[in-house]
Amino acid sequence: MKIYTKTGDKGMTRLVGSSEVSKDSDRVESYGTVDELNSWVGYVITQLPVGQTEVQQELKVIQNFLFDAGTDLATPLEANRPMKLQAQSIKWLEERIDYYTAQSPDIDRFILPGGTKGASVVHVARTIARRAERCIVRLNWTAKTNQEVLIFVNRLSDYFYALARYLNVQENQPDVFYERSEKVFHKIKEEGV
Repeated sequence: MKIYTKTGDKGMTRLVGSSEVSKDSDRVESYGTVDELNSWVGYVITQLPVGQTEVQQELKVIQNFLFDAGTDLATPLEANRPMKLQAQSIKWLEERIDYYTAQSPDIDRFILPGGTKGASVVHVARTIARRAERCIVRLNWTAKTNQEVLIFVNRLSDYFYALARYLNVQENQPDVFYERSEKVFHKIKEEGV
Protein backbone atom coordinates (compact mmCIF):
# COMPACT_ATOMS: atom_id res chain seq x y z
CA MET A 1 0.00 0.00 0.00
CA LYS A 2 1.34 3.42 -0.91
CA ILE A 3 1.08 6.06 1.79
CA TYR A 4 1.53 9.05 -0.49
CA THR A 5 -1.39 10.41 -2.52
CA LYS A 6 0.32 13.36 -4.29
CA THR A 7 -2.72 15.51 -3.40
CA GLY A 8 -0.51 17.65 -1.20
CA ASP A 9 2.05 18.32 -3.91
CA LYS A 10 0.11 21.48 -4.81
CA GLY A 11 -0.55 22.51 -1.20
CA MET A 12 -4.02 21.02 -0.93
CA THR A 13 -5.48 18.24 1.21
CA ARG A 14 -8.80 16.41 1.44
CA LEU A 15 -11.09 16.64 4.43
CA VAL A 16 -13.44 13.93 5.65
CA GLY A 17 -16.27 14.03 3.11
CA SER A 18 -13.86 14.68 0.21
CA SER A 19 -13.84 18.50 0.05
CA GLU A 20 -10.40 20.00 -0.61
CA VAL A 21 -8.74 22.81 1.35
CA SER A 22 -5.37 24.48 1.41
CA LYS A 23 -2.85 22.95 3.79
CA ASP A 24 -2.44 26.34 5.48
CA SER A 25 -6.16 26.69 6.27
CA ASP A 26 -7.37 27.25 9.82
CA ARG A 27 -8.98 23.81 9.75
CA VAL A 28 -5.78 22.00 8.81
CA GLU A 29 -3.81 24.09 11.32
CA SER A 30 -6.29 23.02 14.01
CA TYR A 31 -6.22 19.30 13.43
CA GLY A 32 -2.51 19.41 12.65
CA THR A 33 -1.79 20.98 16.04
CA VAL A 34 -3.99 18.37 17.73
CA ASP A 35 -1.95 15.71 15.90
CA GLU A 36 1.27 17.34 17.13
CA LEU A 37 -0.11 17.22 20.68
CA ASN A 38 -1.04 13.57 20.25
CA SER A 39 2.52 12.79 19.12
CA TRP A 40 3.92 14.67 22.11
CA VAL A 41 1.67 12.70 24.46
CA GLY A 42 3.16 9.54 22.95
CA TYR A 43 6.59 10.92 23.81
CA VAL A 44 5.44 11.78 27.35
CA ILE A 45 4.43 8.16 27.88
CA THR A 46 8.02 7.08 27.12
CA GLN A 47 9.46 9.62 29.57
CA LEU A 48 7.45 8.74 32.67
CA PRO A 49 9.25 6.99 35.49
CA VAL A 50 8.88 3.28 36.08
CA GLY A 51 5.82 2.64 38.19
CA GLN A 52 3.58 5.16 36.43
CA THR A 53 1.79 2.55 34.31
CA GLU A 54 -1.63 3.84 35.40
CA VAL A 55 -0.78 7.32 34.14
CA GLN A 56 0.66 5.84 30.94
CA GLN A 57 -2.59 3.95 30.31
CA GLU A 58 -4.57 7.09 31.02
CA LEU A 59 -2.48 9.03 28.50
CA LYS A 60 -3.25 6.38 25.88
CA VAL A 61 -6.94 7.01 26.52
CA ILE A 62 -6.25 10.71 25.93
CA GLN A 63 -4.44 9.87 22.69
CA ASN A 64 -7.58 8.14 21.45
CA PHE A 65 -9.67 11.17 22.44
CA LEU A 66 -7.21 13.41 20.58
CA PHE A 67 -7.55 11.25 17.49
CA ASP A 68 -11.34 11.67 17.78
CA ALA A 69 -10.87 15.44 18.15
CA GLY A 70 -8.61 15.61 15.09
CA THR A 71 -11.09 13.59 13.04
CA ASP A 72 -13.92 15.91 14.07
CA LEU A 73 -11.87 18.97 13.16
CA ALA A 74 -11.18 17.42 9.73
CA THR A 75 -14.91 16.80 9.24
CA PRO A 76 -16.96 19.80 8.09
CA LEU A 77 -20.42 19.69 9.67
CA GLU A 78 -21.82 19.92 6.14
CA ALA A 79 -20.42 16.42 5.50
CA ASN A 80 -23.26 15.12 7.71
CA ARG A 81 -21.12 12.56 9.48
CA PRO A 82 -21.41 11.67 13.16
CA MET A 83 -18.92 13.42 15.42
CA LYS A 84 -16.59 11.17 17.41
CA LEU A 85 -15.69 13.22 20.50
CA GLN A 86 -18.55 13.21 22.99
CA ALA A 87 -19.34 15.09 26.21
CA GLN A 88 -18.44 11.99 28.27
CA SER A 89 -14.78 12.54 27.41
CA ILE A 90 -14.93 15.99 29.04
CA LYS A 91 -16.57 14.59 32.16
CA TRP A 92 -13.88 11.88 32.40
CA LEU A 93 -11.16 14.50 32.01
CA GLU A 94 -12.68 16.70 34.72
CA GLU A 95 -12.72 13.73 37.10
CA ARG A 96 -9.03 13.11 36.44
CA ILE A 97 -8.23 16.82 36.98
CA ASP A 98 -10.07 16.77 40.30
CA TYR A 99 -8.21 13.63 41.36
CA TYR A 100 -4.73 15.00 40.56
CA THR A 101 -5.53 18.39 42.10
CA ALA A 102 -6.60 16.70 45.34
CA GLN A 103 -3.27 14.82 45.44
CA SER A 104 -1.19 18.03 45.24
CA PRO A 105 -0.74 20.76 47.85
CA ASP A 106 -2.84 23.91 47.48
CA ILE A 107 -1.02 26.84 45.93
CA ASP A 108 -1.90 30.51 45.60
CA ARG A 109 0.81 31.67 43.17
CA PHE A 110 2.06 30.83 39.70
CA ILE A 111 4.63 28.05 39.43
CA LEU A 112 7.46 27.65 36.96
CA PRO A 113 6.98 24.80 34.47
CA GLY A 114 9.38 22.00 35.30
CA GLY A 115 10.48 19.80 38.14
CA THR A 116 10.96 16.15 37.30
CA LYS A 117 11.53 14.91 33.76
CA GLY A 118 7.97 13.58 33.62
CA ALA A 119 6.44 16.83 34.87
CA SER A 120 8.57 18.88 32.48
CA VAL A 121 7.44 17.02 29.37
CA VAL A 122 3.83 17.18 30.58
CA HIS A 123 4.16 20.97 30.88
CA VAL A 124 5.19 21.05 27.21
CA ALA A 125 2.01 19.07 26.43
CA ARG A 126 0.07 21.74 28.35
CA THR A 127 1.45 24.52 26.16
CA ILE A 128 0.81 22.59 22.93
CA ALA A 129 -2.77 22.04 24.13
CA ARG A 130 -3.13 25.82 24.64
CA ARG A 131 -1.85 26.44 21.11
CA ALA A 132 -4.28 23.86 19.73
CA GLU A 133 -7.07 25.62 21.61
CA ARG A 134 -6.13 28.96 20.02
CA CYS A 135 -6.17 27.33 16.57
CA ILE A 136 -9.61 25.84 17.19
CA VAL A 137 -10.97 29.19 18.43
CA ARG A 138 -9.67 30.84 15.24
CA LEU A 139 -11.30 28.10 13.12
CA ASN A 140 -14.62 28.62 14.92
CA TRP A 141 -14.76 32.20 13.60
CA THR A 142 -15.14 30.88 10.05
CA ALA A 143 -16.51 27.33 10.33
CA LYS A 144 -18.87 25.32 12.46
CA THR A 145 -17.20 22.48 14.36
CA ASN A 146 -18.03 19.97 17.06
CA GLN A 147 -18.05 22.27 20.10
CA GLU A 148 -17.10 19.39 22.38
CA VAL A 149 -13.62 19.53 20.80
CA LEU A 150 -12.96 23.10 21.96
CA ILE A 151 -14.19 22.33 25.47
CA PHE A 152 -12.13 19.12 25.62
CA VAL A 153 -8.90 20.80 24.49
CA ASN A 154 -9.48 23.67 26.93
CA ARG A 155 -9.91 21.19 29.76
CA LEU A 156 -6.94 19.15 28.53
CA SER A 157 -4.44 21.92 29.29
CA ASP A 158 -5.82 22.02 32.86
CA TYR A 159 -5.41 18.24 33.01
CA PHE A 160 -1.75 18.47 31.99
CA TYR A 161 -1.14 21.20 34.59
CA ALA A 162 -2.69 19.05 37.34
CA LEU A 163 -0.84 15.94 36.13
CA ALA A 164 2.53 17.73 36.07
CA ARG A 165 2.05 18.85 39.67
CA TYR A 166 1.00 15.32 40.66
CA LEU A 167 4.08 13.80 39.02
CA ASN A 168 6.29 16.19 40.97
CA VAL A 169 4.53 15.23 44.21
CA GLN A 170 5.05 11.55 43.42
CA GLU A 171 8.82 12.13 43.26
CA ASN A 172 8.96 14.55 46.23
CA GLN A 173 9.84 17.45 43.93
CA PRO A 174 8.31 20.67 45.32
CA ASP A 175 6.82 23.23 42.96
CA VAL A 176 9.07 26.18 42.17
CA PHE A 177 7.13 29.41 42.47
CA TYR A 178 7.45 32.31 40.07
CA GLU A 179 9.46 34.78 42.19
CA ARG A 180 7.44 37.89 41.38
CA SER A 181 4.02 36.27 41.48
CA GLU A 182 1.36 37.82 43.63
CA LYS A 183 -1.34 35.61 45.07
CA VAL A 184 -3.55 34.73 42.14
CA PHE A 185 -5.43 31.59 43.12
CA HIS A 186 -8.12 31.66 45.75
CA LYS A 187 -9.55 28.58 47.32
CA ILE A 188 -13.24 28.37 46.42
CA LYS A 189 -15.34 28.04 49.53
CA GLU A 190 -18.24 25.69 49.55
CA GLU A 191 -21.60 27.39 49.53
CA GLY A 192 -22.77 28.23 53.03
CA VAL A 193 -19.32 27.93 54.61
